[in-house]
Amino acid sequence: MSEAASRVPALLAGELRVVNLGLQAFASDLERRGVAVLHVAWSPPAGGDLKRAALLAALDDEEDADA
Repeated sequence: MSEAASRVPALLAGELRVVNLGLQAFASDLERRGVAVLHVAWSPPAGGDLKRAALLAALDDEEDADA
């Protein structure tokens, strides 16, 4: 058994802590069940529009080059 696999039982026996990205309802449900949750409000760049996201990335690359 690998070292990582041998740590799984201890990990699962401990307190559950969750980092939730994007979907507030999922975090709220976990909180109602007593689970410690860190919610991060996240959505895909440009609302998921790939062409707009590429344009934003290009602008970001230009800003990095100027720094």
